[in-house]
Amino acid sequence: MLKKALLSAVALTVLAGSAMAQDVKVLRIGLDGSENEADQIRSTQCVADGLKAATGVPEVQIFPSPDYNGVIQGLLGGTIDIASMGASSYAAIAIKDPNAVSPILTYTQSDGSSGYYSIMVARKDSGIKTLADLKGKKLGFADPDSTSGYLVPNVALPKEIGMPVKDYFSETGFGGGHENLVLAVLDKKFDAGTTFGSGVGKWEEGYTGGNLHQMVGKGILDMDDIVQIWKSPLIPNGPLMVSNKLPQAMRDKIEAFFLDLPKKDHDCFKFYTQGDNKDYIKVDASFYQTIIDARKSVIGG
Repeated sequence: MLKKALLSAVALTVLAGSAMAQDVKVLRIGLDGSENEADQIRSTQCVADGLKAATGVPEVQIFPSPDYNGVIQGLLGGTIDIASMGASSYAAIAIKDPNAVSPILTYTQSDGSSGYYSIMVARKDSGIKTLADLKGKKLGFADPDSTSGYLVPNVALPKEIGMPVKDYFSETGFGGGHENLVLAVLDKKFDAGTTFGSGVGKWEEGYTGGNLHQMVGKGILDMDDIVQIWKSPLIPNGPLMVSNKLPQAMRDKIEAFFLDLPKKDHDCFKFYTQGDNKDYIKVDASFYQTIIDARKSVIGG
């Protein structure tokens, strides 16, 4: 009798978890505005379609934001359920509310590495080739919540230039996302700007992944028009985050879908992760502790 009761309790627990997962009527994917809205939606649609089939949720919605902070606030407030963002964006959430989201997965590059680089570029015809050439000139950042486009340069650059960023450059500003930042450099609004890339592969292809690679693929950037001025230390790839307001059974289904995505639909995986990437691997909050500490020191809580 005891064995039968125990089995019944297990069965009820499984059924309850399944029922809670089915109670979720809509999943909402946030997009951070790192590239133009239409392209981000197009790259995410295959994920939305796949999630709907894999989870049984009646509707999966895509919510583009003009900037990173819109998605950060959505994840904190529970109006966004899923997002892939840089480590600094996750750090912003973890500092504000460590229980709001869980970083569950990150992607690996084509060479198997799980990191990327902040890359500073300038126009080739500007004559700027080194950090020394940039002293007293105007530097552009991608977004205040970008890891590669703001946080890491503000941590790493002072060690190389021997002074705070604000003292070395005549002016700094924001481009409004990575794509817009590179376009602003090309339009001479900034003398140089910080974006991101895998750092592996061919320069003329914008490396194998990242913003430069995406822009080359879309035909809006010729790498012959820019030069690389600086490359940061390796940055951990940003997490796929899931809201902890979702039932655990639903979070498990979401994780299983994304883990399987590189095998089931590698093109969709590459579109969504913005490059010729290899796989998803499991991560947790400890993977991003150095970025959380860096954000606290540079930006605060």
